[in-house]
Amino acid sequence: MRIVTPVLFSAALFVHSARAISNVTRAGRYLYTDDGNRFYIKGIAYQEEGVVVANSNAPFSEPSTFIDPLANGTACARDLPFLQQLKVNTIRAYSVNASLNHDDCMNALSNAGIYTIIDLSLPLNGSIDRDSPAWTTNLLDLYIETIDAFAKYDNVLAYNVGNEVITSINETGIAPFIKAAARDTKAYLKSKNLDILVGYAAIDADRSWLDPLANYLSCDSDAESLDLFGLNNYEWCGNDNFASAYADIENNFAGYNIPAYFSEFGCVTQPPRLWTEVQSLFSTQMSPVWSGGLAFSYFPAESSDGEFGMVTISADGSTQFPACPQQNSSFLASTTLPPTPNDTACACVVNTLSCRFTPQTDNTTVLVGTLLDTACGLLGQNGDTCNDISGSGSSGIYGRFALCDPASKLSFVMTEFYEATNRNAQSCDFAGNATINTNAPSNTGALNSAVSTCLANTDSTFTPTEPASGGSTGGSGSGSSTKSSSSGALSHSAFLADLKTGALGTGLLLTVMLATGFWTLA
Repeated sequence: MRIVTPVLFSAALFVHSARAISNVTRAGRYLYTDDGNRFYIKGIAYQEEGVVVANSNAPFSEPSTFIDPLANGTACARDLPFLQQLKVNTIRAYSVNASLNHDDCMNALSNAGIYTIIDLSLPLNGSIDRDSPAWTTNLLDLYIETIDAFAKYDNVLAYNVGNEVITSINETGIAPFIKAAARDTKAYLKSKNLDILVGYAAIDADRSWLDPLANYLSCDSDAESLDLFGLNNYEWCGNDNFASAYADIENNFAGYNIPAYFSEFGCVTQPPRLWTEVQSLFSTQMSPVWSGGLAFSYFPAESSDGEFGMVTISADGSTQFPACPQQNSSFLASTTLPPTPNDTACACVVNTLSCRFTPQTDNTTVLVGTLLDTACGLLGQNGDTCNDISGSGSSGIYGRFALCDPASKLSFVMTEFYEATNRNAQSCDFAGNATINTNAPSNTGALNSAVSTCLANTDSTFTPTEPASGGSTGGSGSGSSTKSSSSGALSHSAFLADLKTGALGTGLLLTVMLATGFWTLA
């Protein structure tokens, strides 16, 4: 366990007094932030691939050159919004140049709450050579130079002393050199009052030697052991499951004594990458053993198994995302997304409707589902459809009123039935929960025209704005027990409150998604 002793407290406080990000330390087999909460690595590998040479024992080729990802402030500024969209809290850099300036990237990441795991080794002569292993002065000096270069930043979570140095059983004799590197790196960090973890990233391999290696690197004493063990694990491919992909490794590390995480994950052998392993990795089933993981990779990376990467970088330096996966029997999503919901358009429509929802009960969320089901059945009897209020993420087809809230949709359907029965007053009652709008257009043709005008530009996307305080997606109706002729929609704020509290039942949502047989306004 790494702690700051009372003697060193004042010095450590001075070093970290301007922290923009919480400090993370180890206690036993878990990581914790300063406030005592468990910390999980939710990250991504962040390193552009340099020139590579083949390695027969590993899926990835060995780099012979590198591009420092933390020395290009412009690139970091370009990528930071995407990293934030991914909601990562950690990035891993595999090779950095200690002689360059990293202020822009490191400070921007810190301000965004993103930690870094930095590998101290460099390609070729800057790492432990598996063919002729040694822990030498030039390597130690290289590691120290990198530590010194990053000592001023508050968001270095860990330093890795190696990555997949050992790739087969006959190379396990290299382990002492790795452990020596960890020992000396930890000693140097302690001498500088730097409370930073020391780790190693191992290749996932036969358990007969992987398990002893993990135990070897975390055994004996704190001074010589790792603080953090990383496993580059690619066992979960496609739409796999815990039992077949992770149960074995989970069992092997169940009693491990230091924090362990997936230093790489994201199989590419069964495209598209669905990332369903993320839910499992951060589940209550795995979190007692694992402290998160890092998806591989943000940048494109070639391997014998296929191409990794979540973005591509164009010639002008801008970020480009790869093509979306094609639909198939196991991945049903269309690449056509629903338009941006438009409060103004929805309110415009509801204000023109001839029959509007005016509930007689405060339990409006349940009532909406019931009444939609009733109206659906009535309209279905006429052979009409509900295309205007429904949408399909598989077909990529979304009804023109599908973007509005359920209460507004109900008013829309009530109007459809009212108009289908030639405005029979009894058709706008729905057990006292509907009211005729005397200000509606005088006939069906005029009503259709008004609705079409309101929805003329709703098939687009735009930057949403904050809803007006106390506003409504469909006018001034609030869902109270008082019958009102001014509006038939629940207030926007009331509906959102129901969403947050879970008051919207699955019955309502399923009804909205599955109901069929609504008459369509022309």
